[in-house]
Formats: sequence, structure tokens, C-alpha cells
Amino acid sequence: MHAFVAKERLKGETRIALTPKATEKLIKLGLKLSLEKGLGDSLYYPDSEYEAIGASISETMPADSDMVIRLNPPSLEEVASLKKGMMHLSLLEPFQNKSLLRSLQDKDISAFCLELIPRTTYAQKMDVLSSQASLAGYAAVVLAAEKIDKAFPMMSTPAGTISPAKVLVIGAGVAGLQAIATAKRLGARVEAYDTRPVVEEQVQSLGAKFLKIDVGETGQTEQGYAKALTEEQLQKQRQQMAKFCGNADIIITTAQVFGRRAPRIITEEMLVGMRPGSVVVDLAANTGGNVAYSVADEEIMHQGIRIIGLSNMPGKVARDASQVFASNVVNFIEHAWDKDKKHLNLNLEDQIISSTLLIHQGKIRDDRVRQALEEA
Repeated sequence: MHAFVAKERLKGETRIALTPKATEKLIKLGLKLSLEKGLGDSLYYPDSEYEAIGASISETMPADSDMVIRLNPPSLEEVASLKKGMMHLSLLEPFQNKSLLRSLQDKDISAFCLELIPRTTYAQKMDVLSSQASLAGYAAVVLAAEKIDKAFPMMSTPAGTISPAKVLVIGAGVAGLQAIATAKRLGARVEAYDTRPVVEEQVQSLGAKFLKIDVGETGQTEQGYAKALTEEQLQKQRQQMAKFCGNADIIITTAQVFGRRAPRIITEEMLVGMRPGSVVVDLAANTGGNVAYSVADEEIMHQGIRIIGLSNMPGKVARDASQVFASNVVNFIEHAWDKDKKHLNLNLEDQIISSTLLIHQGKIRDDRVRQALEEA
């Protein structure tokens, strides 16, 4: 089987789909790999390093390629260049890229959507969303520490005691927990809130205070995502959360509902109650935003409050983000690999393959995505 690894063309993207170490593992597995010229340039991996471990370098996709591997969703122009019936492996942002999915269908591409990796114990090593979210949580806190006008830890000086920064993390999933851990390591006083009571122990184990807000019955899905709140529950949440926001120097929001617009949690009124100079980092900016006035890929000032809505927060630590993404890809391919045929085995009885193979034989196989397409 011959796979082509494409360069990332998204503006500002410095992450890559495969590192040299990951490439070597796949070649040893029996996969023939061609890499687009300059694939690793953004991370100072020269083409020669890939060639030394057995990969070939190509200006364009070789005609005999069976599959394309990349990190971000392809453009419509890139889909047009794919051979009919070949395979494609990447993030696809399926609920935001409906025209892309239609285009992949029309080309009869067997498209693996890495966002759809099941959230099971066995599949953790392939879970791209979790690996990238963890680094996003880390990077969000480091960025906030750079932008805030005060120090994070408490300091005792001859001139007096400096109080620690107060950090509020909203959403205690993978990104939120890493944000909590990072803020604590930097010496901040950390509070966290999540609609799922089950995460209280995890928050406390990291040294943060878990805020309890009564909004009625809440919980999480089978995949581990927070269930969407009703509008009435959201209103109760906002009313009780306002006082916590007013005490925070930094707020990190990470609340997202898979396949749906991110819930609006921080309102205009809450922002008004914050101290001028405070920083809010919205990790859900590209799916609608948790924060009023948040704009995807922009940093704005609103009445003295700095609101940061960068979509590609893992790109702030691109070398490590690429390393874990590539590892996820290797683990996925190893799981699906047929050692005898030296090819991916599209076994639809396998939970991981079946869940991830979003498009096959011209059909959208995921009910949630198919319904979203029909409603579009």
C-alpha cells in the first residue's frame, strides 16, 4: 500500500501530520510512504531526514497512491486532485464542512474522520481530539500568563506580598484539566466549573476548587462529552457564575458539545464585572464561542478585557502537537493494518474502523453527520 503525506496549507499552520519517528514506524510496518516536498520544514525536519529512513520525497501526489494522510481537512481543490475510490485520513470537521463531505462523496473517497475515534480506553492512544486538546489547555494558560498584567504565583518581597493570580477554568474535560494543572504549576489560585459532577474529584486532585452551581439535572454522553444544557439551565448557570467571573484575573473556557454550536457561557454582563486588564481565552471560538465578543482567530479588547479566540491553540506548541498527532495516526494505522496483505483492512465489524470511516462507497456512515447534512 502506498500513502502520500500532504503538506498543511492552512494559513499559519506549523503542525505536520507525520514526524520522522512516526514515518519510520509506518515504513517498518510495510507501508510505502511518499512525502510532499518540504513537509517538515516548519519544524526543521529536512527532507533528507525522511529520505534517510526510507520515505520518498515528491512535489506532487504519485499516481499510484492508495491513500492521502494529512492533519487538517483538505480544500475542495485538493479533493478534486484525488483519484476516484482512494482513501483519505485526516481531521475533517464534519459538522462545519458540509460541502467538503459532498465533494468526498462524489469522488467515492473512503474518508477516515479522526474526530470520530471512539472515546474508549483502548482507543485512547488514537484519540486525536484528546491529544490536541491537552496541549491546547496548556498553551491557553501560558498565553494568558504572557498577556496578563500581573504575576501568577504569590510572592513575598521586602516591598510587600504579591497575591497570586486567580484563574477560573470553565469545562473540565481534557483541555480544562490540563489548563488547571498548568495554572497550578505556575502558582495561580485556580477554580473550575463543569456541568458534570463526576469530574469534581479530578479537579480537586489537581489542587483546584470545584465550583458547584445548581442548574438541575446534568450529565455526560456515552462518549464522555458534557450533555447540552437547556436554555433555562444556561440562564441559571450564567446568573450564578457572574460572581465567580468578577473575582477572576484569567478565565479559560473550554466548553464544547460535539456536533453542535458551543454554548455561550460568559455574557456581556459578566465581562463588565471583571477587572480591566483581565484576560479571557476562549478555546471554543471556532465553534461559536463560549464568550461574548469572542472572534475566531482574533484577539480583541473590550472595555479593558482582553479576549483571545485563537482556533489553533495546539499550534502554539507545534512540535509536540505534531508528535502526538503522528503517534495517534501510527496507532490507528497499526490497528487497521493487515500484515499479510500489507494494506489497511476496512473491517466494518471493528468498532474503531466503523466509527471512523465516515464516508465509504459514496455514503455518509455516521447518523449524526448524515442528519446534519440533510438539515443543511
